[in-house]
Formats: sequence, structure tokens, C-alpha cells
Amino acid sequence: MPVTVLIVDDSKLARIVAGKALAELQPEWQKAEAGSAAQAHEVVAAQPVDVCLIDFNMAEKDGLELAGELRALRPDMPIAIITANIQDEIIARARAIGAAFVPKPVSADSLEAFLSGAALRLRSAKA
Repeated sequence: MPVTVLIVDDSKLARIVAGKALAELQPEWQKAEAGSAAQAHEVVAAQPVDVCLIDFNMAEKDGLELAGELRALRPDMPIAIITANIQDEIIARARAIGAAFVPKPVSADSLEAFLSGAALRLRSAKA
């Protein structure tokens, strides 16, 4: 069963960079993209999504708000907040909703630990 990762970022370039890092680490996983929180909700409603990578700084609502909404819908889904805004408060808020923190710019190195943990959680859930 394929794993689908939703990359949510209002920057097309940032989605491309995250997608390349994802493909390097998990080439068999599929990716879906959303440029806003509203698009993210549409994607999650329309297709199965197993993992989310969410930008913190977005126009209509920040990534932590979106992560909280998705957490309510899918309590066990691995979620990571991606941002260059490395403040203790943001990291603490991400952890409070059970989301990981991945610093920008996203690279295979910065994403590796989160994706390894996500893969383990998904395998455990299916076992």
C-alpha cells in the first residue's frame, strides 16, 4: 500500500525542494501538494494522506493552526511543521499538538529523522 505525503507550503519552490528531499529518502512514497490550508483540507478530504509536511508561515492561517485541525481529523498521522522561524515558542507549540519540527531549508538530512519515525509509525499501525 503506497504512502502519500502531503506537502503544504504557499511557495511552489519550497514544495519542489521538499518533494526532492522526500523522493531522495523515500522514492516509493507518493506526494501530494497544497499551496494553502484550504487546499490542504481539500486534498485530505479527496484522497488518503498518511503524512503531512506543513509550512509554518502561510497567508490565510499559520501551519500550526492547520496542523491542529488535521490532528483533530487524523489523530495518529505523522505531521511536521517546516519553517525557518526557529523560535522556542513555535517548537513548543508544534510539540504540544504532537507535530515534529523540521528547519528550512528542507533537505534530505533535515527530513531524514522525521520520515524514518513516520515510516516506523505507519508500519506499526498496519501491523
